[in-house]
Amino acid sequence: MASGEYIGAYCLTEPNAGSDALASRTTAVLNEEGTHYILNGTKIYITNAAFSDTFIVYAKVDGERFTAFIVEKSFPGLSLGPEENKMGIKGSSTRSVILEDCRVPAENLLGEVGKGHVIALNVLNLGRFNLGSACMGAAKHGLKKAVHFVQERKQFKQRIADFAASKEKIAKLAARLYAAESLQYRTAHLLEDALGSLDEHADLKTVGNAMSEYAMECAICKVYGSETLDVTADEALQLHGGAGFIQEYGMEQLYRDSRINRIFEGTNEINRLLIPTHFFRKEMKGEVDLESALLEAASYLEKENDDEKDDMLKSVETLRHLFLLSAGLAYKRFGEKLMHEQEILMMLADLAILTYAAESAILRTMKEAKQNGEEQASLKIALSQTLLEESLWEAEKLSRKLILELAGGEKAQQLHLLVVQSCNRCHSYGQEIKRNRMIAEKLYDANRYIC
Repeated sequence: MASGEYIGAYCLTEPNAGSDALASRTTAVLNEEGTHYILNGTKIYITNAAFSDTFIVYAKVDGERFTAFIVEKSFPGLSLGPEENKMGIKGSSTRSVILEDCRVPAENLLGEVGKGHVIALNVLNLGRFNLGSACMGAAKHGLKKAVHFVQERKQFKQRIADFAASKEKIAKLAARLYAAESLQYRTAHLLEDALGSLDEHADLKTVGNAMSEYAMECAICKVYGSETLDVTADEALQLHGGAGFIQEYGMEQLYRDSRINRIFEGTNEINRLLIPTHFFRKEMKGEVDLESALLEAASYLEKENDDEKDDMLKSVETLRHLFLLSAGLAYKRFGEKLMHEQEILMMLADLAILTYAAESAILRTMKEAKQNGEEQASLKIALSQTLLEESLWEAEKLSRKLILELAGGEKAQQLHLLVVQSCNRCHSYGQEIKRNRMIAEKLYDANRYIC
C-alpha cells in the first residue's frame, strides 16, 4: 500500500452514522468454528471504493463492541453500489460498500475487539493534518492561476493586476496561505516528534496516545486549510471575472472541488467543537487552571506591555490572552455544562484557530529573520503583519461577542474596553495599503505564491 501498488479505502460512514460514527449499525459475528467474522451492513460515501483492493471496515462485534477489520475486495459477500454523481472531485470514486454475510478471517481483526474507536479517531486526526496539507497545495495552485490571469487581462487600458483592489485581494490571500503553510510545517514537526521514534514493536496504547497528542492541532490544520482553500478558490474565481465561470480556465473546477474539504474528515463544525472540548478536558483533569488563566489574561491585557518583545510576538500574546480570557469566562459561567453551549464553543474555537495560525506564522518569520536577517525575511515580515492585522480585527470582534454572552453589566463594559485597548495597542504596523501592494508586486514578479 505504501508503494501505491494497492489502494485502500476507509469505511466508517453509514446511512445513520456520520459525524456520530459510533452509532454504526454494521455488525460482526464470529462463526461457530471461530475462523471468520460474518459482517453485515452498508457503508456510504466511501472514497476510492472502485479502485481499492483493501477496505478498513468498522463494525460492532455482537452488535455492541466497535471494532476495526481488514477486508479485501475479493472476500465473498462484499459488493459495491453505483458511483455517486458528485458536485466535485469527479476523478475519485465514491460508492457504497455493501456487506452481506461477508466472511472475514478472524486474523484480519485490526487492533483489539471493542477498541475500534481508538483506530478510527486517530486515523481521522492524522487525516485532518494530511487534508490541511492537500488544501494548502490546492490553494497555491489557485493563487498561481489568479496571479497569471490578472497580469494578462486588461481593462480600462491597464492590467487587472495593476488595480489596487486586485493587489489587496492577492496580498490577503498570500498572507492567509503563508499562515496555512506555517501551521502545517509546525504541526508536522510536532507529529514527527511524537511518532518518529515509534516502530512496529511499540505497544498499541503507546501508539494511540502518541497519535492523539496533537488532536487539537490536527483539527486546526483541517479547518484553517480547508477554509483557506475555499477563500482562495472564491477570490481567484472572482479575479477571473466571467472567465472564472467557464470550464476551460479551470477555476470552476477548483471552486467545486474545494467545497468537500469542509465536510469530510469530520465536518468543520465537528472539528471546531473538538478544539475547545479537548482544552476544557485538561481543566477537568487538573492540567490547566482556568481560574488562574483568567486572572493572568486580564492582568496581561491591562498592561501597556512596553517590554522588549518583538511587536509581532506581542500581538500573538494578545491573541492568546484574549482566548484565555474568553475561555475562563465561559467555564466560570457554565462549568461542565459548557459542552452543550455550542455557539460559545464555536467562537472559542475560532479564537484558538486564529491564535495558532498567527503564532505559527510569526515564529517562522522570526526564525528566518534571526538566521538570515530582516532584509532577507522582508516578505515574510510583510505577510505576517498583514495576517496579524486581519487576525486582530477578527479576534476583537469574537472576544466582544463572547463577553456580551458571558458577562453582564458594568463587568462587561470594563472587559469590552480592555479588549479594545489591548487590540488597539497591537495595530501598530501602519502602511497597510502600501505593504499589501508590495506583497502583490512580489508575487507578480515571481508569477506565483512565494514567501
